[in-house]
Amino acid sequence: MSARGKARRRAVEILFEAEQRGQDAREVMERRRLHSDALVSPYAEQLVHGVLMRRGEIDEYLETYSQGWTLERMPAVDRNVLRVGAWELLYNEEVPDAVAVAEAVSLARELCGDESPRFVNGLLGRLQQMKPTLLG
Repeated sequence: MSARGKARRRAVEILFEAEQRGQDAREVMERRRLHSDALVSPYAEQLVHGVLMRRGEIDEYLETYSQGWTLERMPAVDRNVLRVGAWELLYNEEVPDAVAVAEAVSLARELCGDESPRFVNGLLGRLQQMKPTLLG
């Protein structure tokens, strides 16, 4: 797995843990940095901060374009994979759109249920199509 791939996975883990514990993701990240051997790379930190800064917008887009699924109904891991993928797709100009989608699908394949990769691909693909309108 590439360094960025590991960073994406770590960002999803941090966001998921924070959500499950009802804690701020920055606190979870700092605790991991201080009390764990798990490296929090600068890119993982950038992803977490990016998602936190844009979470309202990201969640609104995910809810609007996920057909028949509310955010609350989505499995928590899927929801956080989608948040990281959406942030990279919509707000990180360094990552090509197709790479952002493919990396999120890969994470879903690794971390989520059997139907999740297709769902993540479809939803992020829709956001990719709508990107000019969303960010216009």
